Amino acid sequence: MYEPLNADTWVWVIVMDPEAKPQYLGQQQEGTDVAFIPTFRSKEDAQQGLAGMTLEKGRKIEIQAIMYDHLCEDAAVNGFHLFVIDAEGNIAEKIAPGAGP
Repeated sequence: MYEPLNADTWVWVIVMDPEAKPQYLGQQQEGTDVAFIPTFRSKEDAQQGLAGMTLEKGRKIEIQAIMYDHLCEDAAVNGFHLFVIDAEGNIAEKIAPGAGP
């Protein structure tokens, strides 16, 4: 299936307001206080997984690629977990802040 995530692996995220004030789409895990950034292994997975995300109406969104190590750094600084989501919306992997490469 997919290779393990390495520092130089490209992953896909959803970015809100990409031209004005870009920020990653964050989500809250149901029944917990865990905040996470949905992370996808392919653009196609992100496009399909987008349907299951909670979005703010009226905000422009864009699916963008980012290096895994950069995303891990940004998530850790802001206290977010990374949840690797597959195309069906299932959580394939949970990565705690600071646990990346």
